[in-house]
Amino acid sequence: MKIALLGYGRMGKEIEKIALQRGHEIVIRYSGEEEYNINDADVAIDFSIPTVAYDNITNCLNNNVPVVSGTTGWLDKYDEVIELCNTNKGAFIYASNFSLGVNIFFELNKQLAKMMKSLDQYNTTIEEIHHTKKLDAPSGTAITLAEGIIENSSKGSWTLDGNSENNNIPITAVRTPEVPGTHTISYDSVVDSIDIKHTAHNRQGFALGAVVAAEWLVDKTGVFSMADVLNLG
Repeated sequence: MKIALLGYGRMGKEIEKIALQRGHEIVIRYSGEEEYNINDADVAIDFSIPTVAYDNITNCLNNNVPVVSGTTGWLDKYDEVIELCNTNKGAFIYASNFSLGVNIFFELNKQLAKMMKSLDQYNTTIEEIHHTKKLDAPSGTAITLAEGIIENSSKGSWTLDGNSENNNIPITAVRTPEVPGTHTISYDSVVDSIDIKHTAHNRQGFALGAVVAAEWLVDKTGVFSMADVLNLG
């Protein structure tokens, strides 16, 4: 499989290692300035930055190249991408986190939210910890976790560094050097606490998941998620 890496920072280089180990070829390494022809690739993996992700993705979809995106911070244009993908009968996967373990954690989070739905004595909070170079806050993963709780409980919204008033889920974003990513969901009452946590030890898990998603997406048509890739539905 010929892969275009749209974004050749730390994640792009980690994806390259995993892809080569799995027998694939990297035909495009785009870090923001290079000229390239996206049609040289069978599939593209976008781990760029928010300001260019939309252009990267639409370029792929306009040229019938399946694209996997893990860039966060551009989702105000997500609906436009979905419409373009469907119009062009393309193939697209966006995930806030491609780690196989995190996507299992997403499902666990939803199930716990269902069980806690009627227990009003518990306050729900989310904490995410990432490296200091992460550009967005809260993380896309934290937002996905919050949305999973909202879909399966009586919670109405999330708020960054706020409180639990007005049925909000407060998200705390912490930035610490050299932390790949830790996410904790807490349910606290006056008598006890329930916590579930996912801790990434390195970026290899994110890279592997992105490559697995790209392998799965080739020759498909539609908009998909990691739940589809891992058959978690």
